[in-house]
Amino acid sequence: MVGTKNTDKTVAEALAEIRAAMVFRREQLTRGGMSTHAITAAVRQGRLLRVRRGVYALPDTKPEIISAVRVGGRLTCLTLLSLIGVFVLSNPALHVHVAPHLSRSRRRRPDGAVLHWVASCADEAPLHVVSLHDAVRQSIRCQPPRASIATLDSLLHHRLITMQQLAAIIAELPVRFATLLDLVDASAESGPETFMRLILRSLGLRFETQVEIPGVGRVDFVVEGWLIVECDSKAHHEGWEKQVTDRRRDLAAARLGYITIRPIAADLLGDSASVRAAVGEVIATLGPIFNSKRAPQLRRSVA
Repeated sequence: MVGTKNTDKTVAEALAEIRAAMVFRREQLTRGGMSTHAITAAVRQGRLLRVRRGVYALPDTKPEIISAVRVGGRLTCLTLLSLIGVFVLSNPALHVHVAPHLSRSRRRRPDGAVLHWVASCADEAPLHVVSLHDAVRQSIRCQPPRASIATLDSLLHHRLITMQQLAAIIAELPVRFATLLDLVDASAESGPETFMRLILRSLGLRFETQVEIPGVGRVDFVVEGWLIVECDSKAHHEGWEKQVTDRRRDLAAARLGYITIRPIAADLLGDSASVRAAVGEVIATLGPIFNSKRAPQLRRSVA
């Protein structure tokens, strides 16, 4: 799983940072006032990196970008999204957008890289990365459906795209992708929450997301009015202090008549069938005990 890598900045800020000018053609540098001698000196002094013939980058440019530009392309798809902190399920390979006519790029292809041979990309895209629109479109085709939905949830949650923009992106794809639009939900705060939501939908259960319970706080899901499901991950539930908080919340919820379960992120993302079976058994075993009259009154968080 690839998580958020930009802990000190918002995802939108990370996107703006990665799209900022950091890769330049020689003619851009000369138009800016640098002579050929000055460019050579900057490379020797480490103030510029020569990426390929006629293309240079700032020395602190991310290695993924350097690799993409060296191929003759732009960073795209899962690699770009994961770098800015958008959830993607798995991203072991470098994803690079390459224009189809650049056949020589095949010989410069990094080991394991995924080259997206697309006819064109947005005109406003910088030299080193594609537009967000193109990256999202390519990411949908590069992942299984559930992973794609989790990525789209993350994009919506971080307000990088709107539902209208997402609809426009999906309209450009084959018709089989149209169903994804009905399955996304911006309330999901993590990939595991998306996977949990899809499990609950597949079981035909009633549920609410991001529910505020007086005396407990906000919980990820309330299912059938009595079952709290919290999607725990190492990043957000590590350390004894956090475990103490979680256990106190579970006890407070139990005093109000709730049962709490905490499937871990690794199982939700890697073994969702087992989680689905377990949740189904919990509902089947305890469901008859909890009727609608006993179910606590809930309200969705507006946060």
